[in-house]
Amino acid sequence: MLAFPLVVLDLETTGARPELDRITEIGLLEVREGRVVERWSGLVNPRAPIPPFIESLTGISEAMVAQAPDFEDIARALHERLQGRVLVAHNARFDYGFLRKAFERAGIAYRARVLCTAKLSRTLFPEHRRHNLDSLIARHGLECNARHRAMGDAEVLWQFLGKLPELAQGEAIRRAVQAQIEPPELPPGLTPGALEDVPESPGVYVLYGRDDAALHVGRASNLRAALWSRLRARPRARRGAAEQEIHGQTVRLDWTATAGELGALLLEARLAEHLSPPGKRPEEFQLWGWEWAGSLEAAQPVRLCAVERTQLDRIEALFGQFRGRRQAQDALAGIARAQRLCPALLGLESLPARGEACSEHRAARCHGACCGGETRARHDMRLVQALSSLRIRSWPFAGAIALRESAGAGEIHVFDRWCHLGRAASDAQLAELLDAPPRLAFDPGVYRVLRRALDMPRSDIRRLEPEPAAARRTRRGAAADAQARPHSL
Repeated sequence: MLAFPLVVLDLETTGARPELDRITEIGLLEVREGRVVERWSGLVNPRAPIPPFIESLTGISEAMVAQAPDFEDIARALHERLQGRVLVAHNARFDYGFLRKAFERAGIAYRARVLCTAKLSRTLFPEHRRHNLDSLIARHGLECNARHRAMGDAEVLWQFLGKLPELAQGEAIRRAVQAQIEPPELPPGLTPGALEDVPESPGVYVLYGRDDAALHVGRASNLRAALWSRLRARPRARRGAAEQEIHGQTVRLDWTATAGELGALLLEARLAEHLSPPGKRPEEFQLWGWEWAGSLEAAQPVRLCAVERTQLDRIEALFGQFRGRRQAQDALAGIARAQRLCPALLGLESLPARGEACSEHRAARCHGACCGGETRARHDMRLVQALSSLRIRSWPFAGAIALRESAGAGEIHVFDRWCHLGRAASDAQLAELLDAPPRLAFDPGVYRVLRRALDMPRSDIRRLEPEPAAARRTRRGAAADAQARPHSL
């Protein structure tokens, strides 16, 4: 079934973060032509504390690893064992991420094709909810003599691979394996390892062409899966012309992971607006609306304006967010026809001479505010009523609010009058956001994202009461005193 050389591997570590945590144990099986040719395992000195929870889970204590070699001492020998082989692991991005980071610290570049047995199980057995290692052991009758130890877990994975021919059709297994290990044929301008470090987390990515021009801004709940799917070669018949053009022109990609979906939505809106080449802003951000003049019988009751440049104190007089001037004018013309309003008074055609009727009144499609058939006040009142469904929603809170990114996440997003003031992970950061001068311009991207978020039932909205001036002065004075106080050596 798996005739290519592979290494079935499991790691034990001091935690879950490759950048900060360290490997404490390695267990691997070298496999050639479908059989194990060598087993190797050993403890590794992490040169870092092992948290009590990890020690209770794995049984590996700091005393056990005190005399073990550092990773740097075994790095070259381990690299030789792994080189040229497919790496098989459960939740393989975890193990692969730790290996790459550890090798990097040792001055060794490591890249491999990776086969994740958790993904393999989800693909072949989608009827099951759980695909962690304990679930696989129970479901398929696997044996493990040392759970949460590197070699014990690696042996379980090898048993799972060996049982697959009994559990699924050979062609289904082949396709599921190939889908993971087949190297993606990336755009010719990208380096082969361009996707190596992309995480499986929410975030936003940007594809760049020559001269560092942004070609595409995208959002994903799983950055790695989204970029893998978008950038790997596919038959031209399955690509649209625009997608083909972007694929061929991409020479660089950038990505930013976010704490959750809300952060990704907000970042996508900001990047899509600001990264586009001059004069080629995405159509969705060329937004225009109609602003009410503020009084009945004004010379022109509404005027066309760029939505994203509207000042916050004028938002409630704004109607609509249209993708271009023409769309805005067409929408107003449709309202005028439906309500028999005067197109000349709305600026949609030239004003006739005093006392003369507009073209629509002559065709009996205007009530005649242009020529005395109805009062301007009545005409403008009917206009406001017709536009009411397009009005930009009023800010529904007395002041700023905070929304938590996701359940259990420490990060919150702070908003005021449809402006995103920023993110905060502590009370101090929250105070800084509220102290900063507010943004003065309406942001249609934030408006769209936040309006959708508020339309859903939520229990995590935190209203942020304005801090009294005296308390704010006291807090700032205390912070200044702390900063000025000399530090003890």
